[in-house]
Amino acid sequence: MVIAAAMLCGTTSAVAQTTIADVTHLKGRRVNTLTGYGLVVGINGTGDGAKYAPTIRAMVAMLSKFNIPVAVDELSKSKNIALVWVDVTLPENGVREGDRVDVKVSAVGDAKSLMGGRLVTTPLQGPGLDAIFAFAQGAVRVSDPKSAATTGTIVNGAVMEEDIIHNYINELGQITLVVEDVHASHALASVIEQTINEDVSEIGQIRRIAMAQGPKNILVQIPPEYFSNPVGFIGRIEGLEMLMPRSESRIVINRRTETITIGAGVEIAPTVIVHEGMTITTATPEPVPTPDEPRIDVERAVGITTTESNGTKLRELVRRLNLLNVPAKDIIAIIENLYANGQIRGKLVIRD
Repeated sequence: MVIAAAMLCGTTSAVAQTTIADVTHLKGRRVNTLTGYGLVVGINGTGDGAKYAPTIRAMVAMLSKFNIPVAVDELSKSKNIALVWVDVTLPENGVREGDRVDVKVSAVGDAKSLMGGRLVTTPLQGPGLDAIFAFAQGAVRVSDPKSAATTGTIVNGAVMEEDIIHNYINELGQITLVVEDVHASHALASVIEQTINEDVSEIGQIRRIAMAQGPKNILVQIPPEYFSNPVGFIGRIEGLEMLMPRSESRIVINRRTETITIGAGVEIAPTVIVHEGMTITTATPEPVPTPDEPRIDVERAVGITTTESNGTKLRELVRRLNLLNVPAKDIIAIIENLYANGQIRGKLVIRD
């Protein structure tokens, strides 16, 4: 198992240059999902078959729309049909009528594989299931026939029948900049507020059109001179450069992929770690043995030199654990225990 101990490009002072658009997005920008049920036909004997009656009934109903009368029992031996769940994720900035988007299909019955199948034209609806926004159809592409043969995609398989336009400006002529979660902090929100206000101000006159409302949101009033061109104003604001404040030191652990990402500033306090016959000490010099904490004699021991601030970089600990062939799940457990005991100077983020 591979562990990635990556250093984030952070420094001890506010020197990283970036733009407002790099760390924020407009409130109102969001993904939308369209869903529907459909039939995949043309499968080579790996479809639902007669054991899954809903598929046969759906096929009979579809054929009846074309004035082709077929009884359920006449299709009972067919294995080239599969009932599927169809869904589409629309782009964050909306779509227009006629746009094409990718489609995902997933078998809901007894089908063993969707290989070679083709989705029959299927209406797609929004969350309320009260309107049709698109139609999907086309050849299903199965990316992994061995382990995921019952799911597939149709590239550009859905055609939009309606516009989905996001509204970024409220009734008061204001926009809200939302700081991305990985950057959200009061310090950054304050910097963004100050950067915008300074940009629209003149010498000797402070103009306050931006106001931070917490670590994630900055409310911005569109100036009257931009009422006729709000897009130009938004583009100007998003393109403003600023100095990033010192980012917090953090460790991000993904338990599912067993991946660890470690910020450059993350340190651990002097400590001794004992794990399955090995000892790693970050205390220099080694602590004097006491009756409560006696010396531990083991065959495999590693010492890590501390920094001037009497702390050790966590990434160095992870590197040593990797050299000792400690499994990824064990390294994650060690880091979580150190954090729970207050030994890590940084923020731990767990993603399952």
